[in-house]
Amino acid sequence: MRRAWCVGVVLGAVLLGACGDPSSRPASAPAEVPSASAGGHPRAPASPRAKAPPASPARPPTVLYLGDSLAMEAQRVLGQELRRALGAVHHSAPYSGTTLCDYLEGTGARSLVPAADKAAALVRRLRPDFVVLQFWGNAWGYTPCMAGITHDASPERYFARYAADMGRLGGQIAAAYGGARIVWVLQGPDPITPDRVRRVDALYRRRAAASGDLVADAGAAVSAAGARYTWVRDLPCTAFERAHPAYCTEPGRNRTALHREDDHLHFCLAPTTPKPRPCPVRSPGILRIAREITWTVRAHV
Repeated sequence: MRRAWCVGVVLGAVLLGACGDPSSRPASAPAEVPSASAGGHPRAPASPRAKAPPASPARPPTVLYLGDSLAMEAQRVLGQELRRALGAVHHSAPYSGTTLCDYLEGTGARSLVPAADKAAALVRRLRPDFVVLQFWGNAWGYTPCMAGITHDASPERYFARYAADMGRLGGQIAAAYGGARIVWVLQGPDPITPDRVRRVDALYRRRAAASGDLVADAGAAVSAAGARYTWVRDLPCTAFERAHPAYCTEPGRNRTALHREDDHLHFCLAPTTPKPRPCPVRSPGILRIAREITWTVRAHV
């Protein structure tokens, strides 16, 4: 039974990860995220681990956001948060179903990302202060640039390839514009292979420590306190979510939904569509992730 359930979830995730267009927009825009100063905290943490907000930057930064379907669904909310907190100039070019190698120059046709939207090409053109990279870690070989390497068939080959692609992508970004600083977004729990995400996050941390990059632990914002890599469908509402009831989906239980019943991976509470798009409805998990990324950028401007 467990194997059948896993296969079903993976196949569903593959279908949800169809190649997307970074210019795609939902039929109707999501409601504006309420101001953090309107009765809430400057960010919406998953636990009481309070942090003092960093000082406002002297100059609004330029932020480029790249990634897979998690970035596709979060891009609009992240842009709102970056503009609200920093006055940032925000650009995004996520493609659903992708992984790091898709954004490498030199992959040619074996990639789901066109040449104009490769990381280095965008960095050369936009000269961003920060490049935020959010990748769940394509584990099933959906994208051709992984050359059939999957976590299920060969975990060690998968992690070795992932680490190598991190180095190559970081090198191409640095060569394109030395003023860009990479932010690796740590992922939330994986209900099927929790240790895979733990190891992917460890690779992000190791790369950041070795290269001077940054990490944003957005995954902690969608994890239970004391159980960082244990998957949950909902969490206790934060003070911000209680102050803004649209983000506390079950106020009677003081719980807020992170995932839909039919989707264990994504955080958008609207049904998926054949064409990937930014999430069109208020979704607490997306706001939590966006605020953690924004806090990290703000702390290093």
